[in-house]
Amino acid sequence: MASFFDEISKNKIKSIALMAIFMLFFMLIVFFIVILFGGGLVGLIIGAALIIGYAAFSYFHGYKFVLKIAGAKVASKDQYPMLYEIVDGLAAASQVKMPQIYIVNDNSPNAFATGRNKNNAYIVVTSGILKMMNREELEGVIAHEMSHIYNNDIQFMLIAVVFAGAIGLIAAVFRGFFFFGGLGGQGRNLGTIEIAAIVIGLLAPVFATLLRLAISRKREYMADANGARITRNPKSLASALLKIKNYTANPKTPPMKNVNEMTSSLYFSNPIKPGAFLSNLFSTHPPIDDRIKRLNEMY
Repeated sequence: MASFFDEISKNKIKSIALMAIFMLFFMLIVFFIVILFGGGLVGLIIGAALIIGYAAFSYFHGYKFVLKIAGAKVASKDQYPMLYEIVDGLAAASQVKMPQIYIVNDNSPNAFATGRNKNNAYIVVTSGILKMMNREELEGVIAHEMSHIYNNDIQFMLIAVVFAGAIGLIAAVFRGFFFFGGLGGQGRNLGTIEIAAIVIGLLAPVFATLLRLAISRKREYMADANGARITRNPKSLASALLKIKNYTANPKTPPMKNVNEMTSSLYFSNPIKPGAFLSNLFSTHPPIDDRIKRLNEMY
C-alpha cells in the first residue's frame, strides 16, 4: 500500500500548483482589465493584493461557504450516537483528528468531506444516507470520506470549488458588461471591450469546467480502495454504491436540493441525476458501475 503515501505527497504538490495556476490566471485577467481601462501600476498592485487576499480568505473560510451551500447543520451526538461512534473509530484507524460532523436534511443518499486540512475537517452526511444504509455500508461511505481527509484531497477540492465559482463570477460580469454596453458613455473603444468581454465570458466557464474535471476520477477510485482497506470490507462499500445507484436511477426520485455544478465534485457519488444536461460527459466521478465492479473484485 505504499502507493497511497506516494499519492498523498502528489496531492500536496497538486494543491500548491493549483493555487499558483489560479492566482496567475486572475493576475492575467486583472492585468488585462487594468491595461484596458487605464489603471496603471497602482491598479496592478491593488489587483494583485485583492487576488492574494481572496486566495487566503478562500483557504481559511472557503469550507464555510461549502457547508452553507449544502445547508449543513451540526449533528447532535445525542441524536446520532452511531454516526459519532463510526466517525470516531474510523478517524482513529486513519490516524486523523476526529472531524466535526454535519447533517444535511435531504432524502438523497450522499456524503462529502471538506475543510482546510486533517486537523480542521468536516464530515457531512445526508439524512437520506443514514436512513438507507446499514451500519457496515455507512462505515464504508465514511471510510471513503475519511480517506479524502487523510490523503489531503479536501485541500485540493476546496481550492477547486472556490476558484471555479470565482471564475464563473468573472465570466458573468464580462458577459453582463457586453450585453448591457458598459462604459458606453465614457468614450471608450467599445469594439475592443466587447470582444474582450465575449472572449472572457465564453472561455472562463470552460476553464471552470476543466477545473471541476481536474478533481480526477483516480482520487475517487483511490478513496474507494483506501476506504475498503480501512474497513477490510469492500463488499459493504460496493453495496452502498449499489443502493445509491438504484435510488438515483429511479426517475421519480427528486434531485438533491442544495447542490450545484461547482460543489457536486465534493460528494461521495455524483449528486447530479444521470441524464441531466452534460452531466455524464463532464462528470467528476467515475462510472458507479465501474466503482462497484472494482470493489467486488477486491479481497
